[in-house]
Amino acid sequence: MTKVLPREDDGDGKCFEDLEIPPDLDLGRQKDMYLKMCLIREFDTKVKELWLDNKIYGLAHSYVGAEAIAVGACAALHPDDYITSTHRGHGHTIAKGADINKMMAELFGKYEGYNRGKGGSMHIADVEHGMLGATGIVGSGMPIALGSALSANVLGNGKITICFHGDGGTNQGVWHETINMAAAWNLPVVFVIENNQMAIGTELSCVSKETDLFRRALGYGIPGVLVDGFNVFEVYLAVKEAVERARAGQGPTLIEARFLRLLGHFVADDQWYRDLTKVEPYWDYDPVKRMREYFILNKLLKEKEIVEIEAKAKASVERSVVYASTECSEPGIDTLYEDIYAHGEVIV
Repeated sequence: MTKVLPREDDGDGKCFEDLEIPPDLDLGRQKDMYLKMCLIREFDTKVKELWLDNKIYGLAHSYVGAEAIAVGACAALHPDDYITSTHRGHGHTIAKGADINKMMAELFGKYEGYNRGKGGSMHIADVEHGMLGATGIVGSGMPIALGSALSANVLGNGKITICFHGDGGTNQGVWHETINMAAAWNLPVVFVIENNQMAIGTELSCVSKETDLFRRALGYGIPGVLVDGFNVFEVYLAVKEAVERARAGQGPTLIEARFLRLLGHFVADDQWYRDLTKVEPYWDYDPVKRMREYFILNKLLKEKEIVEIEAKAKASVERSVVYASTECSEPGIDTLYEDIYAHGEVIV
């Protein structure tokens, strides 16, 4: 297996002294980041429970363990900047500020959901908050991000796009084509590889000779950066620098956020294909646990204050379930052709 973290462990499995805190992240912003990480954790934990109870249907892919990447990256953006997502998109959507009531309603297949109940877990989009859409096709967010960056360049509006994608998407042809064009035209886009080491059940080393994916940036003449994907502050620093470069007209950056997928590929995955004893130690790097202990060890927050943040996240998710299950409606037959064509016309 590829070395997961970019630095040596300090012996306690947590690397707390390695958590570099950017000066622009005051305690208020840190608390907001922790709240969003807890929201993501609670949301995807609840989604698995609901799926197992046959309350929601279709596939769902957990973002548990990757919270530091979405939250750290989106904290470096302006509210009107854009992101594109993957099939594992709940974390990105929440980190960008989406309404979890609408998200849960979508998973319940309700009309009040983000896609009127037609998209489900893998296709949530919230353009109002700059979330241009999750997608079930590996690597297919790349050209959407490219188009978004190209439009910003043409319009001169200063907007940045972050393209989240997994290690499994980096061998797609569109991955090369997108980064090559973005680099050649100096487009304002940041490519963030969420390298969780596994494409469903295939380890990265089985399909890529060079497993340091950030090194591929050299071939496009752009910066390539490796960060600890379990470290929200390190992700923030790297993305902030990349965003500033892009906004200054200096083109794209390729960031590899390296971590390990702690759970199965989707809600029903029993992970028969890998040795779970090798996964267990990495729960010590759990970004939510890590940030919680950072607050306590540095005497920034009292236990009571942390519990209140966690309780707020839990209550928000519980409320979203009540909203989706009891206050929302099933899509009517008259909505069958809604949101299919650009101007609502039906072609038969």
